[in-house]
Amino acid sequence: MVSKARAKSPWVFVVNAASCNGCLIELLAALSPRYDAERLGCILVGTPRHADVLVVMGPVTSKTASMLVRAYRQMPEPKVTVAIGVCAASGGVFAGSPVFEGPVDKLIPVDVYVGGCPPRPEAILKGLMEAAEKLGEG
Repeated sequence: MVSKARAKSPWVFVVNAASCNGCLIELLAALSPRYDAERLGCILVGTPRHADVLVVMGPVTSKTASMLVRAYRQMPEPKVTVAIGVCAASGGVFAGSPVFEGPVDKLIPVDVYVGGCPPRPEAILKGLMEAAEKLGEG
């Protein structure tokens, strides 16, 4: 019963790991009334302790790596991670930087990737729905 409820209404916590804010703007557009992620049950929460889905955007730097791992560890099981944008998936243009720690999947497991620089709100919604399906399976 609990897993079905989680699949129907995933609670999302967002970690901005030093992104340029392009992905954040598109995520906020996906949550706006125009695309209306709330009709699909997605809501933002202010703490990872209440979240089912961890959304990560931006390249993981040496300053944000520990924050990202701490947020992931605070989430209850079952949990799903969504990497939004090219920077979260591979580092993008920041890959050669001396402060770049690596893509998100080097530090925590990633279940869903949403590509693009920045990704479209429709792609973000599709990624969140894939994450909700994975929650229902777990």
